[in-house]
Amino acid sequence: MAPTSTSQTPFGRVLTAMVTPFTPDGALDLDGAQRLAAHLVDAGNDGLIVNGTTGESPTTSDVEKSQLVRAVVDAVGHRAHIVAGAGTNDTRHSIELARAAEQAGAHGLLAVTPYYSKPPQEGLQRHFTAIADATGLPVMLYDIPGRSGVPISTETMVRLAEHPRIVANKDAKGDLGRASWAIARSGLAWYSGDDMLNLPLLSVGAVGFVSVVGHVVAPELRAMLDAHLAGDVTKATEIHQKLLPVFTGMFRTQGVITTKAALALQGLPAGPLRLPLVELSPEETEQLKRDLAAGGVQL
Repeated sequence: MAPTSTSQTPFGRVLTAMVTPFTPDGALDLDGAQRLAAHLVDAGNDGLIVNGTTGESPTTSDVEKSQLVRAVVDAVGHRAHIVAGAGTNDTRHSIELARAAEQAGAHGLLAVTPYYSKPPQEGLQRHFTAIADATGLPVMLYDIPGRSGVPISTETMVRLAEHPRIVANKDAKGDLGRASWAIARSGLAWYSGDDMLNLPLLSVGAVGFVSVVGHVVAPELRAMLDAHLAGDVTKATEIHQKLLPVFTGMFRTQGVITTKAALALQGLPAGPLRLPLVELSPEETEQLKRDLAAGGVQL
């Protein structure tokens, strides 16, 4: 059974977009995924995204995706919201992934803007609606124009919010003005998808985070969120500023690369990357260690 949710926080408040652990030979590490999921929930996450970009979804098979959802749900689904990435730039394939995720036990779906194809807003409207119509699961949109090439306009957000199962948006647009208007007009539950903007987005109406740095600083993210909700702006700002080296260091290069390196430094399941992603160089690893230490992360 999924954890309790509300219309304001349909997927919890602190979610980490989880990496997908692999074995040394590059195969899916389901035991490692379960151990990592348990660690992340113990650390303060009340939700996990699996099969997102941070989970190397472009290079995992449909079968692997279903296996991963099932394993993570079995491990922590009774105490965390498990949201499965199901978005691609092929609507039919996205529907297949959405239905498979539902069958595997996911509590919700993450649907990214179709990338590379650069569809018009009407295409986005039909794409997201088709995914939401395909299952009984609640859907979180994922607006990341830096990767997809096309932003979801505020008008499209407002129309999509009329769908009973489109309930949230992960915002990686980096535009607080547009976010402010979209939050006010759409009523969608808003999640920060850009760790550097976690606190600023809370100030304009976001309800939580879908984080990458939550792999290593989930307790601090939870403390920052709790301070904000309690009206302690000073404390929330202090935590935000303490985490700046982590926010910066984890994105000096592609986030999956640094996250898997950080987890390995902590002795947690991660494993290798699948090409075209590659491991950090020794020099980059040393820089990551300095960044994490500056943010108070114990290695």
